[in-house]
Amino acid sequence: MIELEGVPELVDPVMVAAFEGWNDAGDAASTAVAHLDKEWKGEVFAALDAEDYYDFQVNRPTVFMEDGVRKITWPTTRLSVVRVGGDKPRDLVLVRGIEPSMRWRSFCNELLGFAHELGVELVVVLGALLGDTPHTRPVPISGTTSDADLARRMDLEETKYEGPTGIVGILQEACTHAGVPAVSLWAAVPHYVSQPPNPKATLALLNRLEDLIGVRVPLGELPEDARAWQVGVDQLAAEDTEVAEYVQSLEEARDTAELPEASGEAIAREFERYLRRRDGSGPGGHATADGGDGPSGTPFLRDNPSGRTRPPRPPKPSGDDEESSED
Repeated sequence: MIELEGVPELVDPVMVAAFEGWNDAGDAASTAVAHLDKEWKGEVFAALDAEDYYDFQVNRPTVFMEDGVRKITWPTTRLSVVRVGGDKPRDLVLVRGIEPSMRWRSFCNELLGFAHELGVELVVVLGALLGDTPHTRPVPISGTTSDADLARRMDLEETKYEGPTGIVGILQEACTHAGVPAVSLWAAVPHYVSQPPNPKATLALLNRLEDLIGVRVPLGELPEDARAWQVGVDQLAAEDTEVAEYVQSLEEARDTAELPEASGEAIAREFERYLRRRDGSGPGGHATADGGDGPSGTPFLRDNPSGRTRPPRPPKPSGDDEESSED
């Protein structure tokens, strides 16, 4: 039974969800939702029962002390509401948790129950994957949906993915079958620097979300974090000749593939974002996905997950977009 007492009536609500685990390379997606929750001071109104969905030997509870009393935090998924003001107010329902270990269909049905009760008009699920993309270029963000009409109206890709999927793909399909408009936004994270955090990928996801739902997202310290992150990775890459050569080959492949795509639409999107931020950018100024900022921690470079000690050189671009993402 869903209890929503105390939750105010929402204005044009959008549900934004992200899950730690397989769908969250560099923690980019879960950090994006955590950022929204922090900046807009989200109020938690529900948490799913951890016993129903999690294997505690995989996602273990943690013990902590509070005022001299030992307490336990159980792995779960929580829902919070944030009120977004401005000329066109719009409320967000934020879903943040860990990819469940079991009962995925029941898990998605429970989230859809909340969406229905709250009058959610759109579900946006954030994800991040490892890709052959250089850290020195703008973070590729792909927007996908299973709804052909929604793809046309929102300038998204109609997903054609086939293969293993995670909770992001399952939730999107559950929304489609329930008649709830749903979109997935995916950030591509360089596989050779995949350790979290990746504030540049988080920033790119938030910029794309901002475009999609038409709200101005407060970025806080993310632009500075993304710049520092990129500087740190630049320095580490420069210390290893093989990594530096590999990054250069990725840059060449990326630039060649994107050369014909300097579209007026992309330029217009950046200009619209600039106009939205011009009057209230604050000390952080305007930042786009390519303005890497980084955390105080030092990034860590590692080999390709295949186990080879030398990163493979990417294939020569064929002109087609070879970057794929799971829906």
